[in-house]
Amino acid sequence: QVQLVESGGGLVETGGSLRLSCAASGSIFSFNIMAWYRQAPGKERERVAVITSDGDTNYADSVKGRFTISRDNAKNTLYLQMNSLKPEDTAVYYCAANSVIQIVAGNPYFGSWGQGTQVTVSS
Repeated sequence: QVQLVESGGGLVETGGSLRLSCAASGSIFSFNIMAWYRQAPGKERERVAVITSDGDTNYADSVKGRFTISRDNAKNTLYLQMNSLKPEDTAVYYCAANSVIQIVAGNPYFGSWGQGTQVTVSS
């Protein structure tokens, strides 16, 4: 099974930028859907952005216009460019992937997950 490893998190001031990376141990070409999720302390996990193998993207309303998801199949890496960061963006960010687009209880299903990377935005 392909392993996913996130990196690029850290501490940044309000208004700053970070780029998260999710490196796969194998080819991501077979992943028809990939995504970034986040979870803040005491809150439910939130889907931040999704990208399909066709390049279609979808964003949570809270990050539209500020975050950009992209994938580089040649580098087996998923990215999340985060601009104009706010304190409410503070969370552990996880990448997720699945070989097929499968909807379960109204949400896309992801069978592969990374271990997460912490993003902290200071006010």
